[in-house]
Amino acid sequence: MENSKPTPITVDPTGGQILSVVGDNYRVLVSGKQTGGEFSTIEMLVPPGHGPGPHSHANFYESFYIIDGEVEVHSEAGSYTAKKGSFVVIPEGGIVHYFKNVSDKMAQLLCTVVPAGLEEFFEEIGQPAAAGQFLPPPPMNQETIEKLQAIAKKYGQAVYPPDFLDKK
Repeated sequence: MENSKPTPITVDPTGGQILSVVGDNYRVLVSGKQTGGEFSTIEMLVPPGHGPGPHSHANFYESFYIIDGEVEVHSEAGSYTAKKGSFVVIPEGGIVHYFKNVSDKMAQLLCTVVPAGLEEFFEEIGQPAAAGQFLPPPPMNQETIEKLQAIAKKYGQAVYPPDFLDKK
């Protein structure tokens, strides 16, 4: 008799697709291709002073569990310092937000996105990398921002200039 139930997804400690994204190291643990688009989970290694720039997404939830380190989460609603063990949820609806590693050591986050799709954006803007490899981030000049904005739009996101929330 054939078993029609889906099998568990397992990922070894060195498994998953690894990408260099804006100077960080992102390991896609499970993608939407594996979950029927339901969710994706990404391990993020973020060096001191790094993190994504201001962005928004109206049609998916993004959550972060801080495994190690400390990040400041900034949004239109204010700021929150997320330390080891903290959990942050960015709801659907499009609030502009970003996070930055404010500690002097590597921050490690576990990011889950519902529904999936963010990992496909990372695949397009990132570069394949080895575990723990940190490539220099692209310069955030007008040309780079416009290119990121065009790609982000394809994935239901908006990217803003680095100082966008400073103007609020």
